[in-house]
Amino acid sequence: MSFDKTFDIINLVIKMENLKIKGIYKHFKGDYYLVEDIALSSDDGVTKYVIYRKLYEDGGLYIRELSDFLGDVDKVKYPKVKQKKKFEYQDIPSARKNFSN
Repeated sequence: MSFDKTFDIINLVIKMENLKIKGIYKHFKGDYYLVEDIALSSDDGVTKYVIYRKLYEDGGLYIRELSDFLGDVDKVKYPKVKQKKKFEYQDIPSARKNFSN
């Protein structure tokens, strides 16, 4: 698969799934993560992975299949969880506007 084709697929995924690269997402268990990018499997060139970094402790870097990242919380396994999706985008406004010169 050519680089251009790969780039086109990744951009399409971002638009279709409304995934925010460099966006902050909250996991249903409460921790926050920064989405770094999307990657394609080197095996099949089709399977898409989210590359994300935890925003606590050592800032570890992880990958997860896109479908799982955007999937719903298992309400049978976690019946008390209020969050619908495993990871939800957090629209965090800048605190800078609260400061004046």
